Amino acid sequence: MSRSPLLDTPGAIGHPDGDDARPDGGVASHFGDPFAEQRAATRRAVVVDRSHRGLVVVAGADRLSWLHLLVSQQVADLPEGAGTEGLVLDVQGRVEHHAVISHVDEAIWLDVEPGTAEALAAYLSSMTFWSKVEVRDATAEYAMLSLVGPDTAEVLTAGGVELPSSDAGPLPGGGIVRRKEWPADAVDLIVPRDALTDWWQRLRGAGATPAGLDAFEALRVASLRPRLGVDTDERTIPHEVGWIGSAVHLSKGCYRGQETVSRVANLGRPPRQMVLLHLASGDDALPPPGTPVLTAEGGRPVGRVGTAVRHHELGSVALALVKRSAVAGGAELWVADDREEGTPGPATVDADSVPPDTGEPPGRAAVRRLHG
Repeated sequence: MSRSPLLDTPGAIGHPDGDDARPDGGVASHFGDPFAEQRAATRRAVVVDRSHRGLVVVAGADRLSWLHLLVSQQVADLPEGAGTEGLVLDVQGRVEHHAVISHVDEAIWLDVEPGTAEALAAYLSSMTFWSKVEVRDATAEYAMLSLVGPDTAEVLTAGGVELPSSDAGPLPGGGIVRRKEWPADAVDLIVPRDALTDWWQRLRGAGATPAGLDAFEALRVASLRPRLGVDTDERTIPHEVGWIGSAVHLSKGCYRGQETVSRVANLGRPPRQMVLLHLASGDDALPPPGTPVLTAEGGRPVGRVGTAVRHHELGSVALALVKRSAVAGGAELWVADDREEGTPGPATVDADSVPPDTGEPPGRAAVRRLHG
């Protein structure tokens, strides 16, 4: 993973495991006070270096109709300036890729997790056949900065950037600016990579406070927004992590893995669900992604930890994928830690993070009535 030039910014502190840490090495973790940076993101405006993310660009006359056949979202009629999310699933309906999608300047911009753009571009390229499309991994061409906070619009105006009236629009000098659904009052700027430092200085000069990825990730976890490969594993299906609706259109067919999506939506419930755990870690090291979640009695494995953060209001919290039965009735859980210096610790499920039980799915009810 390439090292961001913004790590040389005064006060920038990199990932504690070094620039090669995955998935977030190479960009600043914080600028000295992560809690203050979180508070600034909720009260003013901060700029965050997220240039480690990947980007795939699809152009060509058939770009919308062609991509529509490959992803889980309805994109065949995506208007210019519109945005959404989409997934690439395997034949069993498990998530292989997640992308934030923007349709700008007659091209589709797919913002993806660090290190995944090459594989996604290769898969898409293998599916072009006779379609009039051009797919390229544009990670080396563009980089992302995120503005977060109630003063975001003022910072953009002072920086000479017009906030798009729709979801996304072109940036002067190349790239795009797009609105975000989370955190509140946030936009992403995808800028030419060779102009990354200039844009950083421009936004700083317009009033944005520098913030590291730790602050951004804390706000993401509080918003219950998962990341592929961090809050998911190789078995994850979209229903488990809240991607139905935002990244999956249930009325859309004809894409790989669609059968599983429809079956779970109509006949059953997902085997696991993503919840927010309150951790009793104190000043101890936070559990890394993949740490087992256990029942308090018996120590039976029931899930895995995803992203663990220290939030300026919530304290130590983590997203976790756990079995549905494990959160029923307020069951107590433990987070295991296999590191030598670590010990298991209690964890409490945030009740507000548990997806509501909407009752018996209509498909299952129909089967039950059919069987008398």
